[in-house]
Amino acid sequence: MLACQYLSILLLITWAIILALLKTPPEGSMRFCTTIVAGMAFALSAVTAQAETWQMATPYPESNFHTQNILQFAKDVNAATDGKLQIKVHAAGSLIKHQEIKNAVRSQQIQIGEFIISNLANENPIFALDSVPFVAVSFEDSRKLYQVSKPAIEEELGRQNVKVLFSVPWPPQGLYTDRPVEKIEDLHGLKFRAYSPQTERLAQLAGAVPTQVEVPDLAQAFTTGRVNAMLTSTSTGVNTKAWDYLKYFYDVAAFLPKNIVVVNQRVFDALDPATQKAVLESAATAEKRGWDMAATDHVDQRKVLQEHGITVGNGSEALNASLQEIGKAMGSEWSKEAGERGETILKAYRAQ
Repeated sequence: MLACQYLSILLLITWAIILALLKTPPEGSMRFCTTIVAGMAFALSAVTAQAETWQMATPYPESNFHTQNILQFAKDVNAATDGKLQIKVHAAGSLIKHQEIKNAVRSQQIQIGEFIISNLANENPIFALDSVPFVAVSFEDSRKLYQVSKPAIEEELGRQNVKVLFSVPWPPQGLYTDRPVEKIEDLHGLKFRAYSPQTERLAQLAGAVPTQVEVPDLAQAFTTGRVNAMLTSTSTGVNTKAWDYLKYFYDVAAFLPKNIVVVNQRVFDALDPATQKAVLESAATAEKRGWDMAATDHVDQRKVLQEHGITVGNGSEALNASLQEIGKAMGSEWSKEAGERGETILKAYRAQ
């Protein structure tokens, strides 16, 4: 739109000058007109270059810290490129549904997007690693796990013409329920919200019934009895006002799944070197800022849950022991599925 406005003004100015010269054409007026037209063409190319906009899809509301971080990333890119590249962020799944974001970027339906890595677990087990329960349960361990697995993640997405820009974790995943849970048997038969193959498998091993529900539908799903329990972060609990539809939160710190921001490789390659550098530097800043935001968010949002009447605890010894056993079983399953490469990554992680 901005480019069109500039073009209209430039063309009007050009024609005004040409018409004035044609009334009493001085010697060399045609050369003068040619120079003006050439100048206008150069100005048009510069304006057109400045008008590039990337459409970005993210599944989470603007109030979520992930989206807040991405909005700042978009501002940083805009500032670093002097407006040459702008990123329009479409939050809360308003542009593309969560499950479809990666393929939308891959097919260049959109240029850039964010999704949770474990959504891709069915494509390759490497995408499931950060959601295997009790492998990495702290921010420090999660960062170490990411560093050793990052090359494999980049390689797999690279095969699909998708470039990784940055990744940010969720706070540790806790157990939300609409009733007290003191032992694993209390979950038997309950409808358990699943948002990835890992949470689906965890629900099965806990004796619950996995039910896929996306974040925007959580309140309705609990209120109507479609689900009774879920494993998610304090952030999601507050963002969806969990106190309106459930009563208990057990901070069992099962794992820290990560979101990832990716761009279509061809779209990125089409940028000039200076703009590419600006995007990568802004992405590095966003990654560091996002990890800090996640840690702060967990503490702050846990307090918010308590303030709104949710009973918050760390879970009983019996419950945590059973969850640990489920984690061991899932870890063993993952290692077999991931094969030699997976085992190499785990050895590198454990050696740190």
